[in-house]
Amino acid sequence: QVQLVESGGGLVQAGGSLRLSCVVSGITFSRVAIGWYRQAPGKQRELVARIGRNSTTNYANSMKGRFTISRDNAKNTVYLQMSSLKPEDTAIYYCNANVYNAFGIWAGAFWGQGTQVTVSS
Repeated sequence: QVQLVESGGGLVQAGGSLRLSCVVSGITFSRVAIGWYRQAPGKQRELVARIGRNSTTNYANSMKGRFTISRDNAKNTVYLQMSSLKPEDTAIYYCNANVYNAFGIWAGAFWGQGTQVTVSS
């Protein structure tokens, strides 16, 4: 059973920083590509950043230069370092895993429960 557990959310003032973590279990970590998404009240869930199995990254335009996604394969963990936070970054942040089998074929997607990030002005 693939499980994703996010942590690191909280309340921070505008201009501050937070680091979110997503720990993945139940799957060989090298077979997992991870995305961070967020959903603000009344809005659709949107992509924040993704990191592939080979550590290639891509970011939503509004996060470029402020957010950094990384992975630690020894710890089965993906991080999202967020800096220069703005009130509009307030949302629930979710970790998403796309899992591939030993042949590189997509085998499913899984979500974590989310972690709340609140940025005060």
